[in-house]
Amino acid sequence: MVSVLLLVGILVAVFVGYNIGGATTGPAFGPAVGADAISKTTAGVLMTVFFFVGAWTIGRRVVETLGGDLVYDPGVFTLEASVGVLFFIGVALFIGNFFGVPASTSMTAVGSIAGLALAAGELNWVVMGQIAIWWIVSPFIGFWVSLIIGRYFYSSLNRTLAMERSVGPLVRIDRSGRVPIPTPSDTTNRRELGGVAMVIVIGCLMAFSSGTSNIANAIAPLVGSGELEMNPAIVIGCVAVGIGTVTIARRTLETMGNELTELPLTAAIVTATVSASLVIFLSAIGIPASFVIIATMCIIGLGWGRATRPVTVSEAVRGEESPPVSVGALTADREGEELPPIGEEEPERIPSAADLFDPATTARVVLMQNVVPMIATVGAYATFRFVPLFGL
Repeated sequence: MVSVLLLVGILVAVFVGYNIGGATTGPAFGPAVGADAISKTTAGVLMTVFFFVGAWTIGRRVVETLGGDLVYDPGVFTLEASVGVLFFIGVALFIGNFFGVPASTSMTAVGSIAGLALAAGELNWVVMGQIAIWWIVSPFIGFWVSLIIGRYFYSSLNRTLAMERSVGPLVRIDRSGRVPIPTPSDTTNRRELGGVAMVIVIGCLMAFSSGTSNIANAIAPLVGSGELEMNPAIVIGCVAVGIGTVTIARRTLETMGNELTELPLTAAIVTATVSASLVIFLSAIGIPASFVIIATMCIIGLGWGRATRPVTVSEAVRGEESPPVSVGALTADREGEELPPIGEEEPERIPSAADLFDPATTARVVLMQNVVPMIATVGAYATFRFVPLFGL
């Protein structure tokens, strides 16, 4: 009976890992895909590789934290309870992925474990409070830093970096020798190539950070129950994540890279750098990072900042006047004129808010990213509190 239940637990953990891959690939590589730097398939492969590196190195520490520190008595992680926790994590993440919104795996996992611990009277409120405070503060930090950059510094950054994607492929494959060698295409300049490399490297760094925190969301309950060893659990979880990155993640890549706001290369680098820095900081102090929400709020902040830009810092120092701004000016389009993406507007006009910031998509993303963890928390508490099967 135990072996059958363990098999069920592994299958549920695979389902959770699959949805983690779908939920976290968008924030990591959505900017790169939105800037046409890499394809969705390439993003999935890179996400899988660097997720595994992060999970295998630092991720095992987070597994121990979620499997022990969040509860006073790790004995609550019976095999039956572990399967139940993983089930609620998987279902909640699947709901988010179904709607094309990458939900926070850390919030969902911690919410499910907190529901179990609360039902058993074993929740460590001090640890839970520390995690919750950083989850509230960190997205606002990312939003305001990105908004300030977008509103006051982005034009200067864009002029310095000057990375507009050229028409045609970024590289071509030289097959004249025995080994095919990728080389820059005729339309690719050196600065563009450097910018593309930078945004891809930052995406890989975010994938690594995701692995350090999110592998625990798939396997911590089973490892905490003592029924599955750490190393094989990490391998199983990463394989499942890899499947999710090349399948269901395509929808969240579209949301994060194209629908939320238009992202040229400079904007992709800004949002990825800010969100990756915050995620690394939170991981360094032992907080399971709300990776998805931080990245989302950075993208929103940059788009909002660009849509409401009154004047750059350099213009303010020189005493130059900015053109008058009104609500109508921010929403009106010139007839027959194609408006440029973030940071590439003509200096004599301000882009419309609709071009840089989609309020409808933003509302859907923010709403679902809060609803999904709530579903996991309430569902787990109600089940473990009132269903006698788990015996808490």
